[in-house]
Amino acid sequence: MQQVKQEPAGTDKIIRAGDLQVGVIDDGGDGLPLVLVHGGESDRTQFTRLRSYLGPEIRAISYDQRDSGVTVNPPEPYTMETLADDLVDLLDALGLQRANLLGTSFGGALVQHTAIRHPDRVDSIILVCTTPSWALCPDRIDELLEMSHEDRQQALKDLFLTPEGQARLGDRAEKVLTYRDPAKSERRHAAMRGHEARDRLEDIKAPTLIVHGTDDLIAPYSGALYMQEHIPNAQLRTIEGGRHALALEFAEEVAGYVREFLGVTTA
Repeated sequence: MQQVKQEPAGTDKIIRAGDLQVGVIDDGGDGLPLVLVHGGESDRTQFTRLRSYLGPEIRAISYDQRDSGVTVNPPEPYTMETLADDLVDLLDALGLQRANLLGTSFGGALVQHTAIRHPDRVDSIILVCTTPSWALCPDRIDELLEMSHEDRQQALKDLFLTPEGQARLGDRAEKVLTYRDPAKSERRHAAMRGHEARDRLEDIKAPTLIVHGTDDLIAPYSGALYMQEHIPNAQLRTIEGGRHALALEFAEEVAGYVREFLGVTTA
């Protein structure tokens, strides 16, 4: 019988970071700091399953971006660059001069911009099921963003998980999608549509791990190959048949790649 991993609770708190009140889940301890950066429609709770496999040698920290979870921010437009600066404000608030960053989907785009804008604050980056440019995403993404929250939850099932994953995980993929009011969603989607990093990928100096599924129809696999080719010191780990919710369905495999990349080898 397969052992079920106990999911760590971490310390859930709200801290002042720059001009924002930010929701944070911090596992604490003396492990390597790894900031987990959630996707466009999720929040700080997205990584519950992944962090259960990371181990005590890694201090996993997840947080709510603007217009997400319990974070409080002004009702003003922002860009990916704004969100990258927010992430550095979070590091300051946590007393971290440098950290490793892991981002999924939208969060992976945010991590790219952070590594470009603030190279002195980044030890390494891990890009999971993400893209170097909004322009590389299929047209269906616009259709998904225009849906109601409930319709989007249903439509994303097949895009997030394989049939085997759906059978095993039930409605967990739907639950990582959090409701936002229309104004918050509009600001998030505007920032997402402004993502373009292809012309700056060579400026990323941090060691980079890319983890991507071959059957990702939201952030196509070709984008992962592009990042591998254009980011110096990048390595790619491919999950055959994997779709968009790799950090959920393939949490153990992704965590294994992360631990290996960060040099954490003990069980």
